Amino acid sequence: MTTPPIHELTDRARDVFRIVVESYLDSGVPVGSRTISKISGLNLSPASIRNVMQDLEELGLLAAPHTSAGRMPTESGLRLFVDGMMQASQPSAEERAAIEARAGENGPVEEALAATTAALSGLSACAGLVLVPKQEPVLRQFGFVPLSSDRALAVLVGADGSVENRVVGLPPGMDPGALQRAANYLSATLGGLTLSEARARVERDLAAQREALDAAARVLVERGLAVWSQDTGHRPVLIVRGQARLIDAAATEDLDRVRQLLDELEGKEEIARLLDSAREGEATRIFIGSENKLFALSGSSVIAKPVRALDGRVVGVVGVIGPTRLNYARVVPMVDFTAATLARLLA
Repeated sequence: MTTPPIHELTDRARDVFRIVVESYLDSGVPVGSRTISKISGLNLSPASIRNVMQDLEELGLLAAPHTSAGRMPTESGLRLFVDGMMQASQPSAEERAAIEARAGENGPVEEALAATTAALSGLSACAGLVLVPKQEPVLRQFGFVPLSSDRALAVLVGADGSVENRVVGLPPGMDPGALQRAANYLSATLGGLTLSEARARVERDLAAQREALDAAARVLVERGLAVWSQDTGHRPVLIVRGQARLIDAAATEDLDRVRQLLDELEGKEEIARLLDSAREGEATRIFIGSENKLFALSGSSVIAKPVRALDGRVVGVVGVIGPTRLNYARVVPMVDFTAATLARLLA
C-alpha cells in the first residue's frame, strides 16, 4: 500500500493522526478514541474519532495491536509524521553545553569522540554512534617490551598522548639489546612524523645505509612499523556508547526485540556500512524500522548526520539508535547539533 501524501488527508484526519502519533511516542502505548477526546480539544465524540482512526488504519498509517486496543502508528505512519508533520524542538542551553563540554575535553581525539557520543546517548536516551576515518597517529615515542623469547610488545606513544600496543614476532635468538636499539632509533629519528611518513623515511635511510643499525635492530624497526601500518586508514573507527539505555521499562515487555538489537550492535562492520550510507547529502538521515535491513528484525530506528569540515569534506558520521518510538522532534535536532560540534573537533 502506498502511503498518501500528508496534504491528501482531511484536516480532521491530520489532527487525529498527529495526536495519536505524539501520544504514542510520549507514552509507548496504543491510543484510544476516548483518550483522544479528552486531551485533544477537537470537539469530536469518541465515535467520530473511532471512524477517523479506522480510515487512517485502512490507509496503512495506524494499526491496532489487537481488536480491543487503541491505535499506534505503523512504520509508514511514522515516516509520514517525520517527513510532513514533525515540529522539531531545538536542544536546550543545558543540553548544548553538555555536548560541547564533552567534545572540548583534553586528550586524544578518540577519547573526546567517545565522551561526546556518551553525552549524546545520555541526553537522547538512545545508544550513541559515531563513525570517523582511522587517523594516522603522529609518533612521539616508540618502545619494545619483551614478552617471551619470540614475542615483544611494540608500544607507540602518539603526539596527542594516546598509547597503543601491538604484538610483534621476534627472530630466533634475538639479542635483547636490539629491542632498546630499535626503540632509540625510532623515537629519536621519527618523532613528529606520521606512520606513513616514518615508514618512507626508514626505507630511505636503511636503503642508503645511513643508520648504523645491526641486522636484529633493523628487523625490529621494520616489523614494528609494519604491524602499526597494517590497519592505519584500513578501517574506520566506530564508537558505540549507551547500549544499556536501550533496556528501559518499556523494553522489558519486549525482551526478544532488545536481545536482537543488542546482537545487531555487535556487528560493527554492518553498522559502519549503514552509517557510511548517510555520508551523502546535507540532511539528517532517518531510518525507521524495516527501512534498513540491519535493524529490521529488532524494529529500531537510526538517526544519522554527516559531520562536515568547514571546507565541506565529510569527516565522519554521528547518530543514535533506539526503538521506533523515539522522540524524533527532540532527538533529530540534538544529532544535528552534535554533528556541528564534532565538525569543529575534527576539522
